[in-house]
Amino acid sequence: MPSPQDARLSAERNRRRLPRNRHTQLWVYQKLFSEYNQTAAQILITKATILDDTSRTNAKNTFNELLKLGTVPIVNENDTVSTYEIKFGDNDRLSAIVAALVEGDLLFLLSDIDGPDDPKKNPDAKFISQVDDLTDEFMAMGKGTTGSDVGTGGMATKLHAAKIATESGADMVIANADDLEVMWRILKGEEIGTLFKANKSSEFALLDYIQSIHA
Repeated sequence: MPSPQDARLSAERNRRRLPRNRHTQLWVYQKLFSEYNQTAAQILITKATILDDTSRTNAKNTFNELLKLGTVPIVNENDTVSTYEIKFGDNDRLSAIVAALVEGDLLFLLSDIDGPDDPKKNPDAKFISQVDDLTDEFMAMGKGTTGSDVGTGGMATKLHAAKIATESGADMVIANADDLEVMWRILKGEEIGTLFKANKSSEFALLDYIQSIHA
């Protein structure tokens, strides 16, 4: 008998599949990217993909080959087969895991907030432009937050994403996607959003961390 979590996930999957399917989604990606003379490919993964040694290696090789071909990988969780036990549950951590998998050096998380403590959302907050060390106290900032109004993750998942990315050796930036040129402005050196500095740790076990994730 399916668990309550699986029942809810099944209903959500069916709801999502009514207005669109993955083939339609890929076609939209390809059309949008073609306007900029870019080719896109969609990769669907689950937590099980990353935890299994063979699947993880295959996924990494796929990313590498696509990038060599100049193709932009569009990554989504394969929610048609994911259950509660094998589901990431949000794009924040999923993107950080992909960054770790391909050994990326910079991850952007674009949302409707400027950073982890956004004065626009909380008048009492003090904006944080850079985080050098994700302490337990800092991680606790995300507890009990519902986060932004867009996407599937709140601030807690963004901070977990920062932990995955930085301890795997990548910088991460949280920035507001209202500005369509925000990534270019950051890459040019403008102080926008919150930068989490890479702090690669030999003690960080990515697979153990993924195993502990529940949607």
